[in-house]
Amino acid sequence: MTTNLLILGGTTEAKALCKAVRDAGVRGVLSLAGRVKRPAEQGLPMRIGGFGGVAGLADHLRAEGVTHVVDATHPFAAQMSRNAVQACAEVGVSLLALTRQPWVAEAGDDWRHVPDIDGAVEALQGDAKRVMLAVGRMHLQAFAANPQHFYLLRLVDAPEGDLPFEDCEVVVARGPFDVDSDIALMREHRIELVVAKNAGGSGSRAKIDAARALGLPLIMINRPALPERAEAHDVAEVMRWLGH
Repeated sequence: MTTNLLILGGTTEAKALCKAVRDAGVRGVLSLAGRVKRPAEQGLPMRIGGFGGVAGLADHLRAEGVTHVVDATHPFAAQMSRNAVQACAEVGVSLLALTRQPWVAEAGDDWRHVPDIDGAVEALQGDAKRVMLAVGRMHLQAFAANPQHFYLLRLVDAPEGDLPFEDCEVVVARGPFDVDSDIALMREHRIELVVAKNAGGSGSRAKIDAARALGLPLIMINRPALPERAEAHDVAEVMRWLGH
């Protein structure tokens, strides 16, 4: 059977996988959620937008004759990952998740672990601070419950409409970023605290290492729980799974 691969992407790892798939001559399509206005070219045909839940994804797999799915979505794209597990099981399509190892605190780090966005909002109660809020634009409204802080926001796209904060600054930039630049950014804005999701991997790690270098406390949002599934941790492992 000829491989017909669907990659659920949006990460640095997905981009690297697309290149490997293209170079190997494997037939594949990259699916992106559509949260970024102008996604970067990644070497494979792209489809943009959701599938319409488990049923919609299952219908797509059948209609397109997909033989393999690689879930290379962000570790916090939990609903898409759950849908992929259910839809692939329903249709009988092979599924592999390309996952990142989570970040781990080192000696001297001042990390406060919280279970979710609500936990991070609760952890920000208290005296005003200068906060780098690295959670993506989808969750900004939740943090309006703590208007006492200054918020530094780094977003891929410029925000549309008003932001829910009285005191904030937006930096529009696309990663990956380097540690020295993030140290300079935090110093420029006199950041006292960083809030981040435990995305893991190297593509967005710079802010974690910069906070460590500056001795800043960090509120770390733990990853959501996902169903059991087969996992790989690098592109080479995925290519072997595909028979290449």
